[in-house]
Amino acid sequence: MFTGIITDIGEIAEIEQRGDLRARILCHYDRDTIDIGASIACNGACLTVIKTGYLGGQTWFDVEISAESVAKTNIGSTWKPGARLNLERALKIGDELGGHIVSGHVDGIATVTGIEDDGDSTRVTFDTSPDLARFIAPKGSVTLNGTSLTVNGVDGTKFDVNLIPHTKTVTTWGTVALGHRINLEIDMLARYVARLSEFSGSSGT
Repeated sequence: MFTGIITDIGEIAEIEQRGDLRARILCHYDRDTIDIGASIACNGACLTVIKTGYLGGQTWFDVEISAESVAKTNIGSTWKPGARLNLERALKIGDELGGHIVSGHVDGIATVTGIEDDGDSTRVTFDTSPDLARFIAPKGSVTLNGTSLTVNGVDGTKFDVNLIPHTKTVTTWGTVALGHRINLEIDMLARYVARLSEFSGSSGT
């Protein structure tokens, strides 16, 4: 489990198809603290560490990515050597829950359709599929490329969020552009509430 609070910006050093897709990701974490089998959210996708090492004095870790993960995320279209990724280590008992509960299971894609200045912040508008948009509510939480964000407003399949300067500095959001395809994980609570409502509706008919 994660919180959507980004703790590092990683960079893809290598990526290749070996049956499943395999990537080597540079990071600033202490290699001694990364266990083989550990979970790290990479742009919001929970991936398992299979190997670690050093490159030029910097820590790297390897992950394998299944075809299902590639199909559900932006990995196939955006992960290339030099690409920067939002990283978050898995929660430990006693950690501060600064964002919201995030599973690291990407539900689909949201596409950036609008970017505008809003004071010192940046308002970004996204469009997603109708089956995911129904779970997104004003002032609710959403995870975008691994970042826990608050929804400002919703209009059909479109929704928008505000990025404060701090968020743009400590994540990859400082380079967001129109047309970017973003990993979207809907709020876990919204998913369960909707599911319970379906059962309640069917039992009353």
